[in-house]
Amino acid sequence: MASGEAGPETDAVRREFALERYRYILQQINAVNENAHRFLALYQTLATALVSAALALFVGYRNWDVPASTARGGVIGLLILATVVAAFTSTLILVGALAWLDFRNEECDITDEVVGPGFRKRPRPGNFLRWYETYVLLFIIVSVIAMWMLAAFLLLPAMR
Repeated sequence: MASGEAGPETDAVRREFALERYRYILQQINAVNENAHRFLALYQTLATALVSAALALFVGYRNWDVPASTARGGVIGLLILATVVAAFTSTLILVGALAWLDFRNEECDITDEVVGPGFRKRPRPGNFLRWYETYVLLFIIVSVIAMWMLAAFLLLPAMR
């Protein structure tokens, strides 16, 4: 056998390696999908706690003898923290979606080589309207905007 030719053992090793890599990729795709749900749960929990604290401050600042300017600053600070949590969560979800695209393309590369070209269709970023991550990001953006609007037009003006 000439140098560079693949023998039966080499082909078997390559197929076994490809299979193990394929399993790993599928595991990573599954982890990326699960992480999006974890990140959303983290955001919902922290945003709820921070907004609840802001509302508690709004309701109780007079009873606690906290000056209105300090209470307004506290509400704004809590909303800034909620916004930072939202930005962090959005970044994690976006990076996860990009990682998913990479893993899916690698999955297609492996199936093209081992099974045959076109066995698995490549993901298209143009299908982002069908990805649940898109709607999770929209939910986060809308909720942050709603928090700031409610604070700007209802809470902060009432704290004079």
